[in-house]
Amino acid sequence: MNENLRFVLALAAFLAVVAGLELVAGYAVFHALEADEKERVVRVLAPKAELVGEIGLLLLAILGIAFAVAYQYYVKGALKIAEGIRIALNANSSHRLELAGPSELKRLTRAVNDLAEHGEMLARDLEAKVARAKSSVEEEKNRLAALMSELTQGVLVCNADGRILLYNERARQTLCAPDGAQTETSMTLVGLGRSIFTIIDRNLLAHALENIRARLEKDEPGPSAQLVFTTRAGQLIRVRLAPVVAAPEAPPGGPESESRHAVAEGSAVPAPSPFALGGFVMTLENVTHTFELDSTRDMLLQSLTEGSRAALANIRAAVETLTDYPDCDPVHRDRFLQVIREEARALSGRLDKTTSDYADSLKTRWPLEEMLGIDAVAAARRRIESRLGLRTLSEVLDDSIWIKADSYTLVQAFSYLAGRLKEGYEVRELCFNLRRHARIAELDLAWSEPILSQGVLYDWETDTMRAGGEDSPLTLRDVTDRLGAEVVYMVDKQRQRPFIRFLLPMAKPTRASVGVPIRFDESRPEFYDFDLFHQAGQTPELDQLPLAELAYTVIDTETTGLDPSAGDEIIAIGAVRIVNNRLLRYETYEQLVDPKRPIAASSQTVHGISHEMLRGQPVLDQVLPQFHEYCEDTVLVGHNAAFDMRFLQVKEAQTGIRFTQPVLDTLLLSQVLHPNQESHALEAIAERLGVAVVARHTALGDALVTGEVFLRMIPLLAAHGIRSLRDAREATEKALYAKVDY
Repeated sequence: MNENLRFVLALAAFLAVVAGLELVAGYAVFHALEADEKERVVRVLAPKAELVGEIGLLLLAILGIAFAVAYQYYVKGALKIAEGIRIALNANSSHRLELAGPSELKRLTRAVNDLAEHGEMLARDLEAKVARAKSSVEEEKNRLAALMSELTQGVLVCNADGRILLYNERARQTLCAPDGAQTETSMTLVGLGRSIFTIIDRNLLAHALENIRARLEKDEPGPSAQLVFTTRAGQLIRVRLAPVVAAPEAPPGGPESESRHAVAEGSAVPAPSPFALGGFVMTLENVTHTFELDSTRDMLLQSLTEGSRAALANIRAAVETLTDYPDCDPVHRDRFLQVIREEARALSGRLDKTTSDYADSLKTRWPLEEMLGIDAVAAARRRIESRLGLRTLSEVLDDSIWIKADSYTLVQAFSYLAGRLKEGYEVRELCFNLRRHARIAELDLAWSEPILSQGVLYDWETDTMRAGGEDSPLTLRDVTDRLGAEVVYMVDKQRQRPFIRFLLPMAKPTRASVGVPIRFDESRPEFYDFDLFHQAGQTPELDQLPLAELAYTVIDTETTGLDPSAGDEIIAIGAVRIVNNRLLRYETYEQLVDPKRPIAASSQTVHGISHEMLRGQPVLDQVLPQFHEYCEDTVLVGHNAAFDMRFLQVKEAQTGIRFTQPVLDTLLLSQVLHPNQESHALEAIAERLGVAVVARHTALGDALVTGEVFLRMIPLLAAHGIRSLRDAREATEKALYAKVDY
């Protein structure tokens, strides 16, 4: 119940009791008088009844004032002491209570402060002992941190749900724009707790993880996978994937196994097996330049062919003329010989120049992975059976064959062919065979009937691949060109069974290479949080999750004025993320915005942003999509958040960007936690909770302070029984400031 309402009810009850006692006492005295005495009292008081009533009301007013003073002096002082004790206990151990109220409360306050001082001293002593005890662990942690920060390769580590729990600066640079600049878009993609599926297609990653799981089940040493994807900036990234194997799952039927199965259904990891993937490690390499060189090589070969055609034709004509007319006169013979010499010299020069200029590009190839052929067959069978419902089997599989392929597109190709056979010809069963023929692997997809014409395969080759609810922009011919393979349609004459044969280049078996010596240094990585291995995946049912387990984006805005409905605009946005109860100071968002309108003088004196500072900055229509992506999958937090959200809401119709996430307000939470405090301004709350205020009235500075304040509030809220997001929302909805409209 609100403290003001409680005081009003208590005062009303007190006055009602006093008034009732006065009436009862008066009635008792009047009833005890004799009849003649009653007449005299009535005769005396009747003319003065109005005065008696006024005296009674005055007495009640005096008693009410006395009650209010006593309440303020004793009750509210005690409530402030209780709030201060909670702050010192749960948020700011350095907080001390102010001496106020009667001498009894002052003595109590001194005793509480002495107890807090003693407790803080014991805590410092305990922290010193813990720090000494874990110094060796910190040393190992620093070595790992130095290794991560100094690696020349980009590294990403994800949990089983695809949430990023570790990355280094090289990984973020690899996923940036082509010129290496860290754009705001790239910043939104990579961050602790963010989903890797905003960067890599879920189906592509699921396929790689499925291959790893299959190798784990076969107990292969060092199971890993490789894939290639394109970033939003158009960069081609090669990824090497290694698993983090989790402990064996609990027996089926238990609550733990049910929760894990539920998580697995929404993640990239396939169905549960004895080898559960607790996560995976990814190394990233930008191969855009390599691929561009490959394209250059193709253009080179084409230009070389076309450029040499005329020279070869001239040489051939001259040679044929000399051969057909051996008795031609010396003048013509010398002329033809001169043509041959000049064309040969020009052709030789062109070849030399080509070799010199494009030597590097001639060495490049499309990035392919070396894998066992039977693994590709197993992956194709799993996909066809699960997505198309076809039965698959195999007859002849040579398990010694290694192929060089892009396994994802190869499996897509088989799924596409199986889908065409099922839809167009009602084929219900497929058979795979894998044989060796010299240095070529023959991978067959066979069925019993019907026999197709050669034109059917030609049509299939040129159509984009669609099968099992998954579309690909590639055609079957694109896949074979990428793999350096051939696809042919044949019929087994003895068994009268048609089949499609892939002729794939073979590779030598891969062997683990000797690792490069690790160099340690004193530097530490900026971006890691191993505790996210154990964090529950983000789900739509956020209301049920504890506040300490949610991911937050703390936001703040600066504006041209205070009235968005009158045309005031946002001129600066600042934000910082909270993941796993940590404020990620290295993953902030800060952007100035050109409002295309004047800034009110009163607002400029507060935030200090001038027209000159905003000149050349992007407009809000360009900024909001990036900021919306930065806030994705998080709960929004702000101080007086209704003000910021109102400015965002009035832009929904214009930009089409809607912020539908749950919102928590530290202003309302402060009123819930400390209803007896005079001020709930951000500076006052920060002072109570021991948070240093820096860069006040800048968007990012206020967001950082608000984030620190919110983190200090979480244990205080728990002490009040407010533990989940629903608890916090319901508590703040009853706060007085929640009724304010903007």
